[in-house]
Amino acid sequence: MSTYRIGIDVGGTNTDAAILNESLTCIATAKVPTTDDVFGGVRAAIDHLLSETGIAARDIGLAMLGTTHCTNAIVERKRLLRVGLLRLAGPASASVPPLANWPADLAAAVTLKWKIVGGGYEYDGRILTRLVEDEIRAAVRDWRGRIDAVAVCGVFSNINSEQECLVEQWILDELGPIPITLSHRIGSLGFLPRENASILNAALGDVIGDVISGFANALKATGLDHVRAMIGQNDGTLMSAEAARAFPVLTIGCGPTNSLKGAAFLSGRKDAIVVDVGGTTADIGMLSKGFPRQSALAVDIGGVRTNFRMPDIISLAVGGGTVITADSKGEPVIGPQSVGYRLTSEAMVFGGKTLTLTDVSSVLGVGLSIGNRFPDVPTSFCRAAFESVLKRLATGVDRIKTSAAPLPVILVGGGSALFPDRIDGTDEVIRPANFGAANAIGVAIGDVSGEVDRIVAMRDDVREQTLASLRDEAIQSAVLAGADPSTVEVLEQEDVPLSYLPGNATRIRFKVAGRLISRA
Repeated sequence: MSTYRIGIDVGGTNTDAAILNESLTCIATAKVPTTDDVFGGVRAAIDHLLSETGIAARDIGLAMLGTTHCTNAIVERKRLLRVGLLRLAGPASASVPPLANWPADLAAAVTLKWKIVGGGYEYDGRILTRLVEDEIRAAVRDWRGRIDAVAVCGVFSNINSEQECLVEQWILDELGPIPITLSHRIGSLGFLPRENASILNAALGDVIGDVISGFANALKATGLDHVRAMIGQNDGTLMSAEAARAFPVLTIGCGPTNSLKGAAFLSGRKDAIVVDVGGTTADIGMLSKGFPRQSALAVDIGGVRTNFRMPDIISLAVGGGTVITADSKGEPVIGPQSVGYRLTSEAMVFGGKTLTLTDVSSVLGVGLSIGNRFPDVPTSFCRAAFESVLKRLATGVDRIKTSAAPLPVILVGGGSALFPDRIDGTDEVIRPANFGAANAIGVAIGDVSGEVDRIVAMRDDVREQTLASLRDEAIQSAVLAGADPSTVEVLEQEDVPLSYLPGNATRIRFKVAGRLISRA
């Protein structure tokens, strides 16, 4: 029986990895520079773990990957596919065109072709407008050769998905095999945010494809092609590589989530502030009862509003690779640029010519000492720069708080080794064992989830049966994704009457999760 699992987190600067046993005890960790392709860094990290521990490849049963590639692609406006959007909404939605509030550069990167056609449903699943097959097929034919993927978004399709599924078949008839995103499989309530998420999902097909291929190739090259490979989601749970290929947008935000989960696991603290310092950014979040506190606001991804549930995170442009320069008065300027994964070639402590936060820390003798050179930089300048960085961290910690009650701060991430065990405004700073690989450990301990989010016409005489049926549906989706049925538990349940809709309309949402079963 395969008893070990490996967690890997690919960041902008470093690729972190950890190997855990059946009891979820961390046996060893690894940190290697991220490579332009996913393959190189992941393979190097796995090779390091297996070599250091002597564990045979055949004894590894699970491999989990967390990645920021999709987030970076949206933020940097790079490698996005050309998308065609069919909005099934009839004439009612024509006043608000697709991409209405998108940043101009992101909209240009997606090069969206779109068509509003008849379709959609009422809140209770009754047809709003019927589909016109000829109209839809003509629109799709016109896009041939001008798009790489298609998104379909219908009014209340999350209540009744029949029209979206029918349109999917027509698209395949006209264009052949092409990636298609159906909005009912991605978002919940909120038509425009669901449409936005669907367009982003369609645009990310190439990015996630390269990630999954690189991950698979690295597993094969290290003798781990027999393991069950899973990808981290933005809510801290896991999905299969096949699911990730279909829903790449669900990987956005998994990096900070994994770090928060890893921090809670390593420290044993249920309520705390977590500061995750990497090579490029410092992400600050809060743990509440052992889980990442979710944002109460709509989540913007690269300037686009979506309806995902994500951790409440404050990101600062502060990391080990952050570039330090001087203004016209000789005062230090912190970032926002970072040398990223080029730290070991461009930072002064490694013989480079760029002054980074790592160099500043080295001059002051603070935190971890790395490299083989001593930067020729005035101590007074470095001290002023470092104090400015500490002030930013303290401000971020203060902003994430919801009350004046004291909370411990858990420092994790490789870049946190550069900082002292103090942050102004906190009474306790915790740096747990294996803090540098908290993100990799966080994804390694992830469960498999299932979710149902529906609007139903709730009648008192069938209330319990309706709830039980939807709960069972969520549990079944988790089991199909690889969860052990005996471990599946309900994490969240929402039962909200929608007073603005007639007919006792009620939104029912179940979120469940269970322990992942490894392959024998």
